[in-house]
Amino acid sequence: MNRTLTTVRKNGKTKPSQTTQDVDPLNIKSLSVQRNGKRILSNVHWQIRKGENWVVLGSNGSGKTTMLSTLLGYFVPTRGDITLLGERYGNCDWRQLRMKLGIVSSSLRQLMAEDEPALHAVITGKYAMIDLWGKPKQADVIEAKKTLRLIECQKLANRPWAILSQGERQRILIGRALMAKPEVLILDEPCAGLDPAAREHFLQFLERMGQEQGAPTFILVTHHVEEITSMYTHALMLKSGRVIANGPMKQSLNSDNLSATFKANVKLRKRGGRYSLEIGENQGKWM
Repeated sequence: MNRTLTTVRKNGKTKPSQTTQDVDPLNIKSLSVQRNGKRILSNVHWQIRKGENWVVLGSNGSGKTTMLSTLLGYFVPTRGDITLLGERYGNCDWRQLRMKLGIVSSSLRQLMAEDEPALHAVITGKYAMIDLWGKPKQADVIEAKKTLRLIECQKLANRPWAILSQGERQRILIGRALMAKPEVLILDEPCAGLDPAAREHFLQFLERMGQEQGAPTFILVTHHVEEITSMYTHALMLKSGRVIANGPMKQSLNSDNLSATFKANVKLRKRGGRYSLEIGENQGKWM
């Protein structure tokens, strides 16, 4: 997915910039966000380089949602800089740049039309809309069928949303996000509502997709280390709007950082390439 960036100048004209293949997906410097007099994010630094896939960990209220909303341009930073795919916030049309981000959220499942077939649901991602209006273009149908094959859901093309399983719905939402050919794919708690078997099947599917040539940069936002698979290279941990840890998985994902992040006595276990947590009682005994 090699694209040429354009920068909007003050005179309203545009000039060609770098291709997205040449730039880091994301660079956040000294980001702070304050709303209604309350500081939600404080001095966040975060850089994602080409070839990296990240996990963002934090408890409820840690600032994860605010950071995503700011990254998507829905919140205005109080201070700091955000550079996405080589374009700096405030120097370009963020609405257009947002189209290069794909987002999959469990909350989006509830907005989909119950009678809409999976094929149409995928097509809506190209236009950032909910519920396809009118007859789809033939070119979009062809592209959506290719996407369904990519996400291993070609047999679901004509199946209405209402009768898809939760795991199937999550895959269709990923296909929907991929229709816009995003450079970055944000998975915001994608396993919420999945039973243990469906969750594992979904995580295995993501792992296969992440190994495909030309796959986007993945950002997984979660509470659960059990959802971290081998495709993820780095971790960012937030607590009360501040960064607890930020860097390669081997350095950042450990018991001390997780204990600080979740305000609990935590021991991290790793077995067969997957993680799990043991939570200790106040006296230091392990549950």
